[in-house]
Amino acid sequence: MQTLESVSEEESFKRGRVAGLVAVWQGGRARLSVLPLVDGAIELGREHLAAVIGDDERVSRRHTRVRFDGSAWHIADLGSRNGTFVDGARVAAEGEVTLPAPTVLRIGETLFLFTDDAARFGGATVAVAGGLVMGPTLRAAWDEIRHFASAGEVLHITGETGTGKELAARHFHDASERAKAPFVAVNCATIPPSLAERLLFGARRGAYSGADRDVDGYFQTADGGTLFLDEIGELSLEVQSKLLRVLETREVVPLGAVRGQKVRLGIVSATHTDLRDAVARRTFRDDLYFRLARPAVRVPPLRERLEELPFLVESVVRAAPPIGAKVSLVETALRRAWPGNVRELLAELGSAKSRAQAAGRTEVGASQLAPAAGTVPAVATDSTTPPAAAAESDEPLAPPSWRGVSAARIQEVLRAEHGNVSAAARALGLHRNQLVRLMHRFGIDR
Repeated sequence: MQTLESVSEEESFKRGRVAGLVAVWQGGRARLSVLPLVDGAIELGREHLAAVIGDDERVSRRHTRVRFDGSAWHIADLGSRNGTFVDGARVAAEGEVTLPAPTVLRIGETLFLFTDDAARFGGATVAVAGGLVMGPTLRAAWDEIRHFASAGEVLHITGETGTGKELAARHFHDASERAKAPFVAVNCATIPPSLAERLLFGARRGAYSGADRDVDGYFQTADGGTLFLDEIGELSLEVQSKLLRVLETREVVPLGAVRGQKVRLGIVSATHTDLRDAVARRTFRDDLYFRLARPAVRVPPLRERLEELPFLVESVVRAAPPIGAKVSLVETALRRAWPGNVRELLAELGSAKSRAQAAGRTEVGASQLAPAAGTVPAVATDSTTPPAAAAESDEPLAPPSWRGVSAARIQEVLRAEHGNVSAAARALGLHRNQLVRLMHRFGIDR
């Protein structure tokens, strides 16, 4: 049996990939400390915890034992005074639960994430600067972006809504030799089709009724810098054709002009959907796809970088006027899917803080989160009560929704999502790793 002091973190990672626990919250503050399960199991108690992470007076001398067998987690309460909670559900006193893919463990006022790859957290930190919270998962994507910025002028960014694609585009710009020139961001989905060509490429006087002067487009405005075309898949085929010509010739021909205008700029495109599907549907030109979509970087969704979430909570609740955060708030937030990602989380945390302050509270708890905040509407459970409703109090939450997800439901959603495991996980309100393990457990092939 491994204790926290028996094997060093560095030694464990030398042995290869190991599972572990990642401490992300203690004493009302966000943190990041990894505890590898070198021998497949670890026992948590107050003295050991204090020596490695920090003291938590609500943790018993012998509190919890966690074991991972390669496919499932086994969590046992060792007769603790204040209980062991997994995904909000209390483990029976001196009992054990076996789960394929739990998310968060709470003992006392300390929260841990389960991970089957503790090495990626070894020596890692979460940086908070300029409104951006960046943990090891997001940092890997940012490193890729910086590499491509030094190597070329084109980048395609994929990622779900609210993951920070524009921040990624700005990072590409700032890491390039064009950093001191303009950065121009355009949401293609908001451009009326009838105005797209004029807004992108500009127009000359007399080009259309009311054109009494020359007007530069976004390309001319960004000349020398970087143009960010968000939701590029929304552009019409006609405009796509002209965009392709600009990429090939590096020359913009404004409406009403007979000669082109040379431009030199970086171009970052982004979409929250798969452009390959648009190419297959013939709503996006394949030749433009090959010019824009490589190289590409995916910005991971919040559920794949949960180590950042406690720091995001802290950034909101401690902003002026500052207020505290209960462990129940962070635990609840870690358990939810957040389909709107960081954008949705920050908005909901702001609302929760306002509710707590209006009620004269000094801390924000789970009860201040809206019941539906961070949840996916189509979640299958074995209860008539939606899982989101469980967060109406600061008491232990109901068992996680995946316990009621049947093999038939998983197969149904996978068929609907054409075998896309990530999309199916979102629809089910699960983390992707949870769904993968459930598929393995039920013998379901994608």
